[in-house]
Amino acid sequence: MEDWRHGGFGLYLHWPFCASKCPYCDFNSHVAAEIDQDRWARAYLREIDRISAETPDRVVNTVFFGGGTPSLMSPDLVAAILDRIRASWPIANDIEITLEANPGSVEATRFRAYAEAGVNRVSMGIQALNDADLKRLGRLHSVAEARAAFDVARDAFARVSFDLIYARQDQTLEGWKAELREAACMAVDHISLYQLTIEDGTAFGARRAAGGLRGLPDDDLAADMYLETQDILSDLGMPAYEVSNHAKAGCESRHNLIYWRYGDYAGIGPGAHGRLTLGGQRWATETPLYPTRWLEQVERTGHGEAPRQAVSGSDQAGEYLMMSLRLVEGTDPARFAALSGDAFDTEALQRLTDLAMIEQTDTRIRATPAGRAVLNAVIRELLP
Repeated sequence: MEDWRHGGFGLYLHWPFCASKCPYCDFNSHVAAEIDQDRWARAYLREIDRISAETPDRVVNTVFFGGGTPSLMSPDLVAAILDRIRASWPIANDIEITLEANPGSVEATRFRAYAEAGVNRVSMGIQALNDADLKRLGRLHSVAEARAAFDVARDAFARVSFDLIYARQDQTLEGWKAELREAACMAVDHISLYQLTIEDGTAFGARRAAGGLRGLPDDDLAADMYLETQDILSDLGMPAYEVSNHAKAGCESRHNLIYWRYGDYAGIGPGAHGRLTLGGQRWATETPLYPTRWLEQVERTGHGEAPRQAVSGSDQAGEYLMMSLRLVEGTDPARFAALSGDAFDTEALQRLTDLAMIEQTDTRIRATPAGRAVLNAVIRELLP
């Protein structure tokens, strides 16, 4: 069995446009005054045709529209893409089709049309549940608009998730705990919680460099927020299944599980990455970052990719470890050994076990809650 089958096969489609650029965001997102959605449709469909010709017999388990802000896409464009996907591959009976959305009133008017096109899960970037912090984060919606959009989404889609950011400016531990409980009361089945990180090249990065970004929690307070998150959401029936993601049983993000279980995924659109196994070799794929450059390349050459890079067995093992150890279910040491050609170092495993950073069974190596809080250090210790 080819290794990718342990994780499945999905499609990621990147929509690079946003209504505005958030000051903390280092994703490949751009603000444009005008977007020719028909032109973009032709490019996406051309890429779907090209990739499906390479992978014609695979079953598509998931489709994910990411961004940027995919809820700015025309519902007709989303429908055309999904129609072409259904015509190009066998589709899983329980396929998950996710679209990322901003929780504004304009986007919410499109939710029903997205559902009619085939989207069955929406992931909403709410980010905070108080208006002052939303303004600080550069978000265009209010809490009232977010709650109204969330209600519309629950009406339109079988599954709804939303994101929150913690370790924000002047945020207290008690304030975060109250916000978490408020979020859980919104009857979500999945929630993603990300610590605010300040990246170079962002507006927040420039502001911090100039000494103007004040009130950020120190490392100890941020760690306390993370640990309280685990306890509170576990008690409320949404335990962590991955470092930053919590869900009720059966409501995990299947698309993200393809990444974390190291399956194959095709990346379509500007800045999209992928992993594809073809002829027994796993390839890393990527595309030009800038929207116009990607669009013109597809139109000019018939494909939107940069040259592919072969991924060696040892690199595959490292990627598998870095992704799978994020999951509560952990890493399969036999699969790691099959990819790398070598087993984990027994002394490193024992050191981490003695430190209560990991736990081992015959078939799994798992990071403990303490280990997940310092996961990068655990991974460095385990990598050859």
